[in-house]
Amino acid sequence: MTFRDVIRERAAGLRARIVMPEGLDPRVQRAAEILDRLGIAAPIVVNTETVDPGSDSRVAAVALHLRNRRPDAVRDGLHALDLAGDPIRFAASLVALDEADGCVAGAVATTADVLKAALWAIGPRAPGGAVSSAMYLGMPDGSTFTFTDIAVVPRPSPAALADAGAAAARDRARLVGDTPVVAFLSFATHDSATGQDVDHVREAVARFREIAPDVCCDGPLQVDAAIIPAVAARKCPGSPVAGGANILVFPTLDAGNIGYKLVQRLGGASAAGPLLQGLARPLSDLSRGATPDDIVDVAAMVALQGAVEPPELQELHG
Repeated sequence: MTFRDVIRERAAGLRARIVMPEGLDPRVQRAAEILDRLGIAAPIVVNTETVDPGSDSRVAAVALHLRNRRPDAVRDGLHALDLAGDPIRFAASLVALDEADGCVAGAVATTADVLKAALWAIGPRAPGGAVSSAMYLGMPDGSTFTFTDIAVVPRPSPAALADAGAAAARDRARLVGDTPVVAFLSFATHDSATGQDVDHVREAVARFREIAPDVCCDGPLQVDAAIIPAVAARKCPGSPVAGGANILVFPTLDAGNIGYKLVQRLGGASAAGPLLQGLARPLSDLSRGATPDDIVDVAAMVALQGAVEPPELQELHG
């Protein structure tokens, strides 16, 4: 079973209210049909380039929400209505107002526009917390890795690295169904090298242990020590990760983006994502080259992000 099969099977029957603001695109229309047929979502498809305040009673509520979120940027009701008429902001606001369980956008809009709408209308899960992204790599042997951050923050601070790891751990049990094991990657393993970049990762690990004390983690680790038990036994005996990491936190966006594409293209992995993580409510970006199946996969992941956690995981994830 591929990772695509896993997430679709786990999301089947949720019938999450997923708003899709780029409904004029044939790929989005096809994806909505598949999501409805599989029972993953009850799609809310926005089929216009602008949302008409006269034909949708929700626009006024969205305008008020946007004005309240950013009073410094919205000077009057007319301006707020103009903003609410933008399908991406409208969709993000529906999620924030619990009129939808999640949103997928970006088949047409740029990542920058999707992120702006998400941050304005929804905001981060924790005040001041970082929003990041993850790619899920289904390997030929059936294992699945989470790579983060691969699309949002070019040079994350130690706090942002910790937030990315915590968000990935929070999503992992919902999407994959296993226990998160987090490795913070570096060119060094533990004390094998020194320098500002290594200290940066070391600080991220310390921060992560404060915000997610019950999640297994270690770092700095070289990638072989993170994922190969025999190497871990030589390079970092006693590591709690012990070569069994399933979440890899990359020190920079360059490393994460290059890394996942190498694994996908040379390692034969199937890639699902990118998935935005760390938002207060689920919304995710799409590649503008996304196929209908890619859109279905991300929508299934968004539906799972918003699903109620099993009781045994609620204490772990907060």
